[in-house]
Amino acid sequence: MSNHQELAMQAKAWPFEEARKVLARIGGKTPEKGYVLFQTGYGPSGLPHIGTFGEVARTTMVRNAFEQLSDIPTKLFCFSDDLDGFRKVPDNLPNKEMLAANIGQPLSKVPDPFGEHESLGHHNNARLRQFLDSFGFQYDFLSATEVYQSGQFDKALLEILANYDKIMGVMLPTLGKERQATYSPFMPICPKTGKVLQVPVEETNVDAGTISFRDEGGDLIEVPVTGGHCKLQWKPDWAMRQYALDVDYEMSGKDLIDSVKLGKKIQKVLGCKGPETFTYELFLDEQGQKISKSKGNGLSMEEWLTYAPQESLAL
Repeated sequence: MSNHQELAMQAKAWPFEEARKVLARIGGKTPEKGYVLFQTGYGPSGLPHIGTFGEVARTTMVRNAFEQLSDIPTKLFCFSDDLDGFRKVPDNLPNKEMLAANIGQPLSKVPDPFGEHESLGHHNNARLRQFLDSFGFQYDFLSATEVYQSGQFDKALLEILANYDKIMGVMLPTLGKERQATYSPFMPICPKTGKVLQVPVEETNVDAGTISFRDEGGDLIEVPVTGGHCKLQWKPDWAMRQYALDVDYEMSGKDLIDSVKLGKKIQKVLGCKGPETFTYELFLDEQGQKISKSKGNGLSMEEWLTYAPQESLAL
């Protein structure tokens, strides 16, 4: 170990404390995948805001600290959940009528209200990447639509299907009675309408790798859980993604403490320990409310930089 690394091992700043946890997690050895993986997640239902920037910045600080401790290669994945269904029209987007007509469609299929990109998801992904690039962040961008459809998650999705009842046993106690009656970790993408459906699963077929459900017209339909034909509900999706990608470190806001605990339970069912985690405080609006992309009450990075220099974000 070099003198530089010895100093880093003794550093008291919180990113170094977190980095040492990651180093201990991997036993000081390069993981089988060839690198240590840090991940941040982003829902592109609305425009990127200061909370999005803050998560990438904080995670990058831990990654940089880790690179002072060790020569093991690292990667940072910035993952966009753009296969999720469009649930609500944000207050700060134009063409609200057009957007309202696309409720239920995957974000990567909802037309771009600004008319600049292939979809709303593509537009918001581009805004995020442009902003991160302007600050020189080093990351690999992943689109849920592309990853699901490529088959990269197929093995993990089949594991979820094989453990369907156990995962339902984890999730159902956290839901109200009405939601329990309709809940499934799998949300099929309707072959007729293209919508991401939150409907009960009537049958699972582990051998065939399929689920059966009734569509909006009442017809019984069977679809594979693989290949982008289904999307997981976000809490099982988060746990599955960390499992499938073998994520070593991911942080989240304090509003997601219970979701992190749920994820650990799901990962235990899948036979993995999950990543090291860290909980941070939230950015709030002027009313003391949590920033929400669907409400559009977040401070965008463009707005921040209208009134403050880039250096101020270091605070």
